[in-house]
Amino acid sequence: MELVEGTVIRAHGGHYYVQTDDGLVADCALRGRLKRTRARSDLVATGDRVRWRPTQPGCGVIEEVLPRKSALSRASGLEGTREEVIVANLDQVVVVFAVHKPPFDPFMLDRYLVACEAAGLPAVIVINKVDLLSSEDEREAMELYRRIGYRLLYTSALTGEGVEALRIALRGKVSALTGPSGVGKSCLLNALWPQLNLEVGEISAFHQRGKHTTVVAQLLAPEPGTYVADTPGLRQFHLWNVDPRRLASLFPEMAPYRGQCRFSPCTHRHEPDCAVRRAVEEGEIAETRYESYCRLYEAGS
Repeated sequence: MELVEGTVIRAHGGHYYVQTDDGLVADCALRGRLKRTRARSDLVATGDRVRWRPTQPGCGVIEEVLPRKSALSRASGLEGTREEVIVANLDQVVVVFAVHKPPFDPFMLDRYLVACEAAGLPAVIVINKVDLLSSEDEREAMELYRRIGYRLLYTSALTGEGVEALRIALRGKVSALTGPSGVGKSCLLNALWPQLNLEVGEISAFHQRGKHTTVVAQLLAPEPGTYVADTPGLRQFHLWNVDPRRLASLFPEMAPYRGQCRFSPCTHRHEPDCAVRRAVEEGEIAETRYESYCRLYEAGS
């Protein structure tokens, strides 16, 4: 029987649910010879294009995984030696954080943004639960990212604010909605497309963290030409394969100061006459972003 091409829309427990271009979904296993391939990365992930052979109605075997054009990944396994592919073949990443419940964490957001920069993926920042915004000082901490050059949207799944702007940002693209647990990714998708009827969870009152309602990434097609991967909330996001020596290139606001330091290479942490540190002192680079840079550099060195 001839091979059929399709997209993995969900992968869980050794089952790969592959959707063909005409909309049929098959529950596929992985060919044994592919399983034996030694790899530091997931062999098959949500979003992968594959060729599979039907074995019986609704079932099949994946024979080939086509090359990925992009992937949002994080480090996993012992000492972060393995790549966990969250979603493959994306056009963009939509990073969702909440104003409160759980509280906004700029250092966690910066990890996501660095991962997007490293993967060459455009990032859209969505600040959800904007109805809980209590002061302009809080908004200022988020507006920082717009000044850096990121697209920034404010939304509320509760009131509907910003939901249409998010729909426009998603339309016609393959996107991953990612971010910590409890920030409202599934709620936003339900607000956009009620027919999805995704399960949503509550915030733990004790820890102020979300409960996982999305267990594995699943690729949804809520309208023609638009694909959105709803991903599990992540409480940790360890960068995959980011050399500290190239970390500065993944902070866009540091680009204008490249080559202006006295020493080359410069880590921008302790060297005298460092253009980046001088920009921080003069307020051209935000102190929180510089602190993120130093934290990530030390974690990776």
